Amino acid sequence: MKKGFLYLLLFHYYLLSLYCTCELIAQEDAKYTQFMYNTQSYNPAFVGLSGEKSIVALLRSQWMGIEGAPKTQMISYNAPIKMNNLSVGIGIVNDKIGPTSETYFDLDFSYKIALSGNSFVNFGIKASAHLLDINYNLLTQDSSLGSDPLLARNIDNRFSPNIGAGILYYQDDFFIGFSVPSFLETLHFDRSSFSEAREKMHYYFVSGLVLDIDPEFILRPSILLKAVKGAPIQMDVSATAMFKNKLSLGLSYRLQATLSGLVGYQASEQLFVGISYDRAATSLGRDLFNSGSLEAVVRYNFGSQASTNKPRFIF
Repeated sequence: MKKGFLYLLLFHYYLLSLYCTCELIAQEDAKYTQFMYNTQSYNPAFVGLSGEKSIVALLRSQWMGIEGAPKTQMISYNAPIKMNNLSVGIGIVNDKIGPTSETYFDLDFSYKIALSGNSFVNFGIKASAHLLDINYNLLTQDSSLGSDPLLARNIDNRFSPNIGAGILYYQDDFFIGFSVPSFLETLHFDRSSFSEAREKMHYYFVSGLVLDIDPEFILRPSILLKAVKGAPIQMDVSATAMFKNKLSLGLSYRLQATLSGLVGYQASEQLFVGISYDRAATSLGRDLFNSGSLEAVVRYNFGSQASTNKPRFIF
């Protein structure tokens, strides 16, 4: 298959996630298999949860072997502020698919309130800036009927701000959270009388717990629900087993989409590395994207686990 045709196929996938000619359809945020290592990106209330400074880097290559397929890079940092139970975090996400490139810059704040016993509630606020680039020259265009005005000019560094919020309730071995990372509906372009592209609000619900099966064997099931107008509800169900606080093995299933395997290793008190591999769970996905998707994550904590009174569900 030619490069231009592949880009056109992927760009159609992108446009369908943005809009249709009859009604507005939402663009979906980047997907992550190892969502429990990247909670800050979709819920700012998780910032500072571990009680220590930490940095996370994540790389995702979706539908490997297809030129122009989605690729995502993410890096985030968060730290507690030694005043008034506040924490702050920053994050950068770059998401590419075919001729499009999107970059997000996030600034997150959270505030912790102690409840009765060992229960806490975190409130989070996210401020973000979004840059959009679309290079239409990478598409194969049929000009026999004239040029398409929609594809006449590239989009370069189109800027749009946004704001979001989240809430998180947690105990030592249980958590439940809800968030809307972006409240503002952003109009990206409107170059015809019958179509436009807007980013819509995404709603996230996440929950999980820790089960002590054995002194050296811990099971950590979790679930993530994502809803956005114009797209089916996405549900990720994940279960990870940790052996001797070192080796993590897990499975994750995205409803009617993918089945994933996860492996992680706590190399030291500060350093954790993990990798996951996705396979499409539908016949259409297996035919088109049969090379699967690969995701790698690295987390470094600037502190000692033994000296930090953090929730046990933090990986």
